Amino acid sequence: MPSATKDSTILKIAVEMLNAPDKVPQLIEFDQSQPLSSIIQLLCKAWGLPDPNNYALQFSESNNQNYITEKNRNEIKNGSVLRLEQSPAKTVQDILSKINTGTESEQTQALIKLSAVSSDLTFALEFINKKGLSLIISNIETGKFKGAALKYALVTFVELMDHGIISWDILENQFINKVVSFVSNQANTQDAKIIQSCLSILENIVLNSSGKNSHVEKEITIPSLISHLENSDRIIQQNAIALINAIFSKADMTKRKTIAATLCSKQVRNKIYENLITKNISKETSVTELAHQLYVLQTLTLGLLEPRMRQRADSQEQESQEKIKELRKFAFESDNNTNIEVTTRRQTGSLSKDFKKLGFKCELDPIKDFNETPPGVLALDCMLYFARNYREDYTKIVLRNSCRADELECPFGKTSVELVKLLCEILYIGEAPSEQGQTYHPLFFTHDHPFEELFCICIVLLNKSWKEMRATTEDFVKVLSVVREQITRALAAAPKSFDKFRQKVKELTYNEITHLWQQERTNREVWESHAKPIVELKEKITPEIIDLIQQQRLGVLVGGTRFKKYMKINRKDKFWFVRLSPNHKILHYGECDEKSTPSLEELSAKLAVADIKCVVVGKDCPHMKDLKGKISSPHLAFSLILKAAEVPSLDFVAPDEQIFDYWTDGINALLKEKMTSKSFENDLETLLSMDIKVRLLDAEGIDIPQNPPQIPPEPEDYDFYYENN
Repeated sequence: MPSATKDSTILKIAVEMLNAPDKVPQLIEFDQSQPLSSIIQLLCKAWGLPDPNNYALQFSESNNQNYITEKNRNEIKNGSVLRLEQSPAKTVQDILSKINTGTESEQTQALIKLSAVSSDLTFALEFINKKGLSLIISNIETGKFKGAALKYALVTFVELMDHGIISWDILENQFINKVVSFVSNQANTQDAKIIQSCLSILENIVLNSSGKNSHVEKEITIPSLISHLENSDRIIQQNAIALINAIFSKADMTKRKTIAATLCSKQVRNKIYENLITKNISKETSVTELAHQLYVLQTLTLGLLEPRMRQRADSQEQESQEKIKELRKFAFESDNNTNIEVTTRRQTGSLSKDFKKLGFKCELDPIKDFNETPPGVLALDCMLYFARNYREDYTKIVLRNSCRADELECPFGKTSVELVKLLCEILYIGEAPSEQGQTYHPLFFTHDHPFEELFCICIVLLNKSWKEMRATTEDFVKVLSVVREQITRALAAAPKSFDKFRQKVKELTYNEITHLWQQERTNREVWESHAKPIVELKEKITPEIIDLIQQQRLGVLVGGTRFKKYMKINRKDKFWFVRLSPNHKILHYGECDEKSTPSLEELSAKLAVADIKCVVVGKDCPHMKDLKGKISSPHLAFSLILKAAEVPSLDFVAPDEQIFDYWTDGINALLKEKMTSKSFENDLETLLSMDIKVRLLDAEGIDIPQNPPQIPPEPEDYDFYYENN
C-alpha cells in the first residue's frame, strides 16, 4: 500500500522553455507532494538558469495557459506538457518598467503581453498589488496611450476588472469621460477593439458601480450609441445594445420613457431591425449574446406598460372619464350610423344602454370595469387606441354584437379587458428580464406602439373566433383558451411584421386549432387509456423505454454541452465545456469560447464519475448562495456533490430547461439513480404511446375492453371428438 500511495502522487510530464532553442525540453517525474519551488529549482539547475525565484510553471494548453500554483497543481495530469516561464512578479516588473521608461515600440509590446496574461488570476493579483492597474488607468486618463497601445491597455483593463478584485467605484469621472469620448467619436476612426472595450467598460460601470452610473448616463447619449448599431462588427453591435439596456434598466421612469421614445422612433427602429435582426437572421442568433440583448430590450420596453397595468381606474379621474366618452362617441356618432344609432339613443335617453352595447360589465359606471389589476387602465388605453386607429373595425364589432341576443353577444368591453390581461401574461409584462432569455419577437421592432397594435389584431381575432365557435356567454373561458393558443402559436412562428402576424392568426382558425388539439390528444390517447390490457403492456415495455431514454441522455453527455460561466461580477461571453467520456467513466471539462466544441483531448480537467456523491438542483446548490441575486433562473442550477473534501462540488447553470433535464437525468443514470425530470416524464409518455400504437396496429378498429374477458371454466372432461359428416 505505501508504494501504491507514493506512485499516485508522481506524474510523468514534460517541461519546455519557449524562445529558448538551446534549452532541450526535460522529461521529469512531477511529485505532487513536493513543493513547487523545489521542482522549479531542479528545472533551473538542469538548464543552468540563475535565480529560480524569477521563474514559474505554466500550463501550455491552448485554452489554459495559467500559472501553476499550489491551489491548481492538482489539474496537472500524466503526460502533460508544461512551460517554464518568468514568474508573475518578474513579468510584472519587466512590463511596468517598459511602460514607464521604454520606447513606444517596447511599451506597445509590453501591453500586448500584458493583455494576454491579465486573464490569469495569479498574475492579475500581482499586477494590481504592484499598482499596475492604477498606472493603466492614469495613462488612459491622460491620453499617454495611443493607437495600438491604447487598444491593448483597454483590453487589459477589462480583463483585470473582470476578476472582481477591484470595485468599479474606484474610477474617477476623468477616466469615464475619456472612455466616453472614444465611444462618442463620430469619426469612427477608432480600432474596433477600442470601441468594444469602451462599451463593455461603460456597461460594467452602469451595472456594477454604486454611484458612477449617473455620470455615464449624463455623459453618453443614446444617439451616439445607436450609431454603433450600424457597425459591421457584431461585438460592437452587441456591446452597444447591452450598454443601452444597462442605462435603460438603471434609469428612473421618466428617463426610461425618454429613452423608449428615442428607441421607438421609426429611424432608430429601422436601424435596430435592419442591422441587428435582418442581417443576423441567417446566423445562429438564438444562441448568442446579441439575441439575449434584443430580448432584454424588448422586455424593458414592454415593461414601461407595467405602471398602467397596475393602476386601477378612478371614477373621479377626468382622463379616464374622457376616454370612456370618446369610446362611446366613436361607436355611436360616426357618419355612417348617425341616423340609426343616435336616434335610438335619444329615444331611450339612457347612457347605460350605450355602455351595455359597448360590452361593459358595469353599465352605470364603466370605469369600474378597469379596477382589476392587471390589466388596470392599460385595457382602456388599448381600447381607445383601437377605436382611434381602426375605427371601421371598432364600430363593426360594437354594432354587430349590439344586434345579437344577450347570450350570443361577444361584449367588447369585457373581452378587451380579458384580452389585455391575456397579452400581459403571454408577454410577461411586469417581470424582469431572465438571465437566459433569448426569445424576442421581431415584429415588436417594427411599430411605434407594438403592444397596442397587437391588441388591435387580437381583438378582431377574438370576435372572429367567437363567431366561428358559435359561442355564448357561457363559453367565454373556452374562447379565451382558443385565442391564447392562436396568439402563442402565431408568435412562435416569429413573424417579421404585424401583417405577417395578422396573416398567421387568420390561418389558425378555430377549426385548425381544434384539429391541432385533436392531433395532440390522439397522441396521448393510448397513454391516457386505463384499459387493463394496455396497462399491462405498458408495464412490460416501460423498462425498455427507460433504457432507451437513458442511452439518449448519456449520448447528450458524451456529445458535451457549453455552459455559461457565472461570477460575482458581470462577465460576458465566458464559457466552459463539459462532456462525458465514451466509456461513461470520466467527465472532461475546461474553458472554451462561444462557438467552439472542444474534443476530449482539449479539455484538461477531469472528474471520475465514481467520485460523484450525488446531484442537487435549484437553490440547494452551493453556488446559488455566492451568486444570490445574479441569476434570475435558479431552477436551472445544478451541482455535482463530490466525495473528495478538497473540491466539494462542480457547479452548473444550464442555458435552458431541456439541457438542465438532460444533464440531471444523465448524471442520475450514471449514479444508478432514478431519472425524475419533466423531460423524462414527457419522453417516457411519448415513446410509450408510440410504441404501444405500433404494437396495436393489427388491432386497429377493434374496441379494446376496459378489462380482459373472463376465461371460461374448464369442461368436465376432455373427451372431445370431431364428427366428419
